Amino acid sequence: MIFQPLGLAFLSIFLFLFTAAITPLLKGRPHALVKVSFSLAALSSFIALLGGFLAVNNGASDAMVLPIGLPDLPFYLRLDPLSGFFVTVIALLGLFVSVYSIGYVKGFIGQRSIAPLVVFYCLFMAGMLMVLLSDDAYSFMVSWELMAASSYFLVVFEDEHASNRRAAFIYLLIAHVGAVLILLSFGVMAGFASGVEVFSGYTFSAMRSSAITPAWASIAFLLAFFGFAAKAGVIPLHVWLPEAHPAAPSNVSALMSGVMLKTAIYGIIRVSFDLLHVSAWWWGGLVLVLGLVSAVMGILFALMQVDLKRLLAYSSVENIGIILVCLGLSMIFASFNMGVLSALALVAGLYHVLNHAMFKGLLFMGAGAVLHATHERNMERMGGLIHRMKWTAPLFLVGCLSISALPPFNGFISEWLIFQTFLLSPLLPSPILNLLIPLGAAVLALTAALAARCFVKVYGVVFLGHWRGGHQHSGAHAHDAGLSMRIGMLAAALSCLALGVLPSFVISWLDIIPQTLVGGTIGQSAHAFGWLWLTPVAAERASYSAPIVFLGISVVIAVVYIIFHARKTSIRRVPIWDCGFEKLTSRMQYNSTSFAMPLRRIFGFLFGIKETSRAVGSQTVSPMFRDRYIYHLKMRDRFWYGLYKPISDASFWFARRVGRLQHGRIQIDLLYSFLTLIVLLVFS
Repeated sequence: MIFQPLGLAFLSIFLFLFTAAITPLLKGRPHALVKVSFSLAALSSFIALLGGFLAVNNGASDAMVLPIGLPDLPFYLRLDPLSGFFVTVIALLGLFVSVYSIGYVKGFIGQRSIAPLVVFYCLFMAGMLMVLLSDDAYSFMVSWELMAASSYFLVVFEDEHASNRRAAFIYLLIAHVGAVLILLSFGVMAGFASGVEVFSGYTFSAMRSSAITPAWASIAFLLAFFGFAAKAGVIPLHVWLPEAHPAAPSNVSALMSGVMLKTAIYGIIRVSFDLLHVSAWWWGGLVLVLGLVSAVMGILFALMQVDLKRLLAYSSVENIGIILVCLGLSMIFASFNMGVLSALALVAGLYHVLNHAMFKGLLFMGAGAVLHATHERNMERMGGLIHRMKWTAPLFLVGCLSISALPPFNGFISEWLIFQTFLLSPLLPSPILNLLIPLGAAVLALTAALAARCFVKVYGVVFLGHWRGGHQHSGAHAHDAGLSMRIGMLAAALSCLALGVLPSFVISWLDIIPQTLVGGTIGQSAHAFGWLWLTPVAAERASYSAPIVFLGISVVIAVVYIIFHARKTSIRRVPIWDCGFEKLTSRMQYNSTSFAMPLRRIFGFLFGIKETSRAVGSQTVSPMFRDRYIYHLKMRDRFWYGLYKPISDASFWFARRVGRLQHGRIQIDLLYSFLTLIVLLVFS
C-alpha cells in the first residue's frame, strides 16, 4: 500500500508532520535545524511528487478511510487523477522551494528564532496536501483550516512590523469568510445526498451521486465559487493578497502565490465539474467574466507598483484570472455537451496552473535573492544588479520571459491553447455567447500585452541601468544568492523551459483528467503528427512545434554571438549618449513610476490616484528652478475604499455604540438580565 500513489502521498504528509514535531529538538542549533528540516521537507515533496505523478499517469483512483475524526465521522481520503495533478504541482514547487530555503532561511539566524518558520512551513505543506486528498466535507474543512492557520503564522513571522500584523489579520479574516461559504455549499450538497441520516452524506461520493435540483445546484455552486474565490484572490475578493504575499518571507511567498492559490482552483474544479456536474452555461459565463476582470485589473495594478513583491502578488491575481477564463470556457462548452472543446479549455487551464506555479515560484525566489542581497524591496532604489548577481539575473529573466508568454518558455504554450479555445467559440449554438466571447479574447490579448510591458519594467528597473539607491546603500555591496538558492531557482527555470519545449508529453499525461470530468480528450488530436508538433484540435486549424521554435531561437542567438565575438574589436564600449550633457547621474534614469506613467494616464480612472509635487530649497537662478522638487504619487485600490472600508467603518461604529452598554457596574448588568428574562417570558 505504501508504494501506491495514495500511500506515497500519505507518507509525504507524515514526514512533513514528523519534521514539524522534531523541530523543538533542534531549536538550539539553528544551522542544523535549517539543513535537517528543509532537507526532510525536500524529501517529503519528492515522495508526494512521485505519488501525484503516478496517480495521473495510471489514471486510477485509490481510497482509504482513517478513523481519526469524530466517532461517526472518520476521514475519507482519495487520490484520483485530478487531485494527483494538483499534488504534483504543489510537490514540484515544494521541492524547489525547500532546497532554496536551506540557503534563504539562514539569513534569519541571529535575528529571530527560525523554529516557528520551520514548524508552520511543514504544517502548511501538509495542510495543502491533505486538502487535495480529502474525500469528505469534514476532513476537507479541517485540512483547509490547517492550511489557513499555518499560512497566517507564516505571514506574521516578522511580527515586529505593524503592516505585517495588519496583512495577516486581513488574510485570516477573508480566508474564514471564504471557509464559511464553502461549508455552506457542502451543507447544501449533503442535504440532497443519500445517507445523511447515518452520517455518510457528507462524503464526496455521496454528494457526487445525489439528485440535487438545478436551483439548489446553482446555489451550491455560487457559495463554493465565491468561497474558493476568496482564497484565490479573485477580484473583488483580492484585497488580502497584495498585503499578505509581500509580508511573508520570500520562500513562503513563492508557495502561497505559486501553489496555495491553486488549492482554490482545485476546489472550484472539484465542486463544479465533479460533485455538481456543470449543468447551466451561465456558471461558466460568471467564471469567465470574473476571470477577465481579474486578469486585466490584476496586471494594471501590478504595472503601477514600485514594491517588487507587491507587484508579483498583483500579477498572481492576473494569472488566476487567466485560469478562471479557461475554466469558464470549459464550463460553457460542457453545458452544451461539446466534450472536445471543453477538454481543450480545461487542459489549457490545468497547463497554466502548472506553468504559473513554476514561473511565479521562480520570480518570488528571485525577488527573495534580491531582497537578501540588497535589503530592499522598492524598485525605485534598485538598478544595475545584473553586474553583481550573475546567477540570479539570467534566472529571473527566464521567469520574466515565461510570465510574459514568450516562446520557447512555458507561459506561451498555455496562453496559445487558451486563444485556440477562443477561436473555436463560434461553434457554440448561442448567438449571445458568439458575440461576447470574442470580446473576451480581445481583453485577454490586452492582458498579455500589458503583462509583457510589466515585466520589461521589472527586469529593466531592477537589473539593468545603474544603482538608484544612493551611496549609503551602494549596489556595489550586493551579492549573489548562495548555492542552495541557485539550485532551487535553476530547477524552476529548467522546468519553465522543459514545459515550453515539450508540451505534447505534458498534454498526453493530462488527458485523463478531462476524459473523467467532461467526457472529452485532445490527446489523440494533439499527437496526430508526433511529439514534434502540437495540434490541439486539428492540424488544418492550428499547429505549433515548440522544439523547432526552440532550435530556431537557439541558432539565431548562437549566430549573433559568434558574429559579435569573432574578433575582439567587434564590440566597443563607449560613453552613454547624453544629448551633449556630460554630467549624467543615476537619478536621470527611467524608474518604475515613470515607466508606468503613460498607462497611468490611460487607465487612471480605474484607480484612486493622487499626484503632488512641491519645490524645496532656494531660488538659485529663477523662480522656475529650485534646488529640488519632491514628487509624491499615491494610488488607492478603489475596491478597498469603495467596498471594504465602508463595511469596516460601519462595524467599528456599531461596536462602539454597543460598547456603551457595558458600564462595569453589577447593578446595570443585573438589570439587563432581568429585562431579558421579562422579554423571553412575554414572547414564550
